[in-house]
Amino acid sequence: MNQPAPDPALRPVVARVAGLNLAYFGIEVSVALAIGSLALIADSLDFLEDAAINLLIFAGIGWSVRNRARLGIVLAGILLLPALATAYAAWIKFATMAPPAPIPLTLTGLGALAVNLTCAMMLARHRSGGGSLTRAAYLSARNDAFANLAIIAAGLATALTLSAWPDLIAAAGIAVLNADSAGDILRAARAEWRAAEARPENEARS
Repeated sequence: MNQPAPDPALRPVVARVAGLNLAYFGIEVSVALAIGSLALIADSLDFLEDAAINLLIFAGIGWSVRNRARLGIVLAGILLLPALATAYAAWIKFATMAPPAPIPLTLTGLGALAVNLTCAMMLARHRSGGGSLTRAAYLSARNDAFANLAIIAAGLATALTLSAWPDLIAAAGIAVLNADSAGDILRAARAEWRAAEARPENEARS
């Protein structure tokens, strides 16, 4: 079964989404480092990852099915990087177990949610076309919105308990979410690769 080519109209959309993600990465990582929030560190890496993914999609639109499949496999690997980085940061966090400041944590989570919902709405009408590339963009925005809800909940729980555990739990959930998305995108990329292999060689190169 052939995978559809990404809609050329997706190109300016992913460019805008990349810009939004890169801008909020700078904001969120600054707050994360200032208040010592592992969840915000994990989420800021998500924003950087999403900016990279959307820039790669911008470059990949118009490529052959086979090349889109290769790029989809690369994107699946990119999605695993924040999960690995968060795991390392969590190991360091256990040495102090200091809770982050709850108000900046909650407000930054709310801002991140607004950005991700905006990106998800921009990408929503493209999510069913274009195989693994478009799926990567939509899954990243959608999953990050869920992660932001976890960050907001962690901020409220931290205010009530003055414990580091809500932040750690939210960070772990974000890492799992990224790993699951990587698996989904890898499966989609493999489907595109099989579609490319099933087509005549000259058509696959078109």
